[in-house]
Amino acid sequence: MSRDLLLIDTAEELAKLPRAGSGPRAVVMTMGALHEGHATLVRTAREQAGPEGQVVVTVFVNPLQFGANEDLDRYPRTLESDLALAREAGADAVFAPAVEEVYPGGAPQVRISSGPMGGRLEGATRPGHFDGMLTVVAKLLHLTRPDLALFGQKDAQQLALIRRMATDLNFPVEIVGVPTVREDDGLALSSRNRYLNTAERRTALALSRALFAGRDRLAAQAALRARAEASPASDERATALARLGEIRASADAHAVSAAGTGLPDAVRAASLHVLEEAGRLDPPLVLDYLALVDPEDFTDVGPDFTGRAVLAVAAKVGATRLIDNIPLEFGAHS
Repeated sequence: MSRDLLLIDTAEELAKLPRAGSGPRAVVMTMGALHEGHATLVRTAREQAGPEGQVVVTVFVNPLQFGANEDLDRYPRTLESDLALAREAGADAVFAPAVEEVYPGGAPQVRISSGPMGGRLEGATRPGHFDGMLTVVAKLLHLTRPDLALFGQKDAQQLALIRRMATDLNFPVEIVGVPTVREDDGLALSSRNRYLNTAERRTALALSRALFAGRDRLAAQAALRARAEASPASDERATALARLGEIRASADAHAVSAAGTGLPDAVRAASLHVLEEAGRLDPPLVLDYLALVDPEDFTDVGPDFTGRAVLAVAAKVGATRLIDNIPLEFGAHS
């Protein structure tokens, strides 16, 4: 059931917003153009705040995180529909300030630095993006004063940097990651999806297919390794391996031949094969990066890596740049 929703557009008004009750205040930060992924964030915030808590959604297109050749002016502004979605999902208030309200003295001279992690992957492609993102997140955390702040795992590097900032700079807030929401066909929900025409959208599906191919290769090879290690030695073990090899005969031969002995190499190869094929479509997918990284610092994982990892991809289809990722778990092996 939708709730009464308060629209706030000044920091002064926001500072006077009373707490709703004994529960926590949860904030969901957005740049507007809200979709079902954002609605999931708001609903999760509502669940975590509880009936005695409060949910605040921010809607602000932050100019600091757009580069000179990026789509700041093109980025959709849909406040009326954003308010309707926020209300229906369970928000109590929306803070939708003008640029002059957030940066009253113009572009700030003092900003948050994203450090080495902020220069990798997205940061390498979009210099300064994460400094601008962290600066506005820090400001909005100060202005909204939440107990919880929820962010989507679709922007995995952003989420990792926000968590690091909150830890390193002692922000008194719990950062909560919410799983990526996808369309039925696997495409990760994004405000930029509306830029895609029918043919471009078909090509864009290669991003999620590539990630799922990597995930499936990890599961298959991990199962193969586990069963092989559980088999007796010598002739009986060799027979078991041959039988398992037949079961996996349908696996992509290109990825198998390209993969090294380590599971991370196999995962990268399986994903890359899907992306290479998409590069021959009309329109083609133009790959920016495919990376398998440690979520703590977004450095590439080695062939013998164990633990949690993030498989991330970025590419352009037509004039639209899209990102996606999935978490993976690499178990210990001999």
